[in-house]
Amino acid sequence: MVRGKVYLVGAGPGDPKLLTLKAAELLAKADIVIYDRLVGSSILKLAPKMAKKIYVGKRSGKHEVPQDKINELLVKAAGEGRTIVRLKGGDPFLFGRGGEEAEALQENNIAFELVPGVTSAIATPEYAGIPLTHRDYASAVAVVTGHRAGDAGRPVKWDKLASAVDTIVVLMGMESIEAIVKKLIEGGMDPNRPVAVVEQGTTKNQRVFIAKLDNIVDEAKKNSVKPPAVIVIGEVAQLGRKLSWFKTAR
Repeated sequence: MVRGKVYLVGAGPGDPKLLTLKAAELLAKADIVIYDRLVGSSILKLAPKMAKKIYVGKRSGKHEVPQDKINELLVKAAGEGRTIVRLKGGDPFLFGRGGEEAEALQENNIAFELVPGVTSAIATPEYAGIPLTHRDYASAVAVVTGHRAGDAGRPVKWDKLASAVDTIVVLMGMESIEAIVKKLIEGGMDPNRPVAVVEQGTTKNQRVFIAKLDNIVDEAKKNSVKPPAVIVIGEVAQLGRKLSWFKTAR
């Protein structure tokens, strides 16, 4: 039996021009594209018209297809001798469940390849003019998830993180931002620490809001910020006020 191959591919942070050349080449020859919620239509158009496109997106509290079913889908499609591109927003190994899918493929003797993508953890702050490191402000960075899966995962130790690094980048954190702020302040973080929230980063709808830790929640509510958004906590966030370069819809 001829088995296919699965490519676990990062689609980047939103701007289709940030897709890698390798990702575009693989999409052009895919038989099946299995894609997540944050993958834009302009990227999907790079796949052949005859390619089967399967949506398996997740959002907070709603999973169109459970992860174990996605794993089964990948194994089954590869068993039919197909070339499958599993397309994920950002990078497949940064909160993208890519590790779990690779394990499932390996356990079933399915050939796979990993194609890194530009992660929103770096690209989104950069499009807002915020460097995660800076000789004057930050020499250590932590990238964390803002939520924990209901049935798995390890919780973030916010109290420890509050004094452990100079810059904290929070992905998928908007629905938990109030609790995150509370835990960081309880852990000893200065309430005056600068914080930036970047909504729909790297896209034409990007919006950036910069405030202090103790009032960023009010700022986000006042401006009706919605996911996807990246939260940057640290002195570097203030640089977004003077290094802003990306012309957005705002």
